[in-house]
Amino acid sequence: QVLLAESGGGLVQAGGSLSLSCAASGGTFGTYRMGWFRQAPGKEREFVAAIRWIGTTIYYADSVKGRFTISGDNARNTVYLQMNSLKPEDTAIYYCACAVNAGGTRTSANAYAYWGQGPQVTVSS
Repeated sequence: QVLLAESGGGLVQAGGSLSLSCAASGGTFGTYRMGWFRQAPGKEREFVAAIRWIGTTIYYADSVKGRFTISGDNARNTVYLQMNSLKPEDTAIYYCACAVNAGGTRTSANAYAYWGQGPQVTVSS
């Protein structure tokens, strides 16, 4: 069982910045890919960003490209999300996710086996 411990988030005005971090622990295998999804009230969970450790390949949703930066430490199974130029539409619960193999589509929640509890990010206008 892999546990994901998240920290960060909070309340910020539009144009501001927040950061999130997520550390994976437990299990007897390494993680293949870690990422972030978000879910706003009344909306489906959507992909935000992910990092695949092999080749340190990074992926972003178009809606956050240029504003958010994902980074990580493979040895520590830790991933970070720096969020700049935040907009009210970025308001959501942000979930850390962990994939243990290459199965599935990286932007699909189904590709990730483990999930964090999700810190709240609120951006006021």
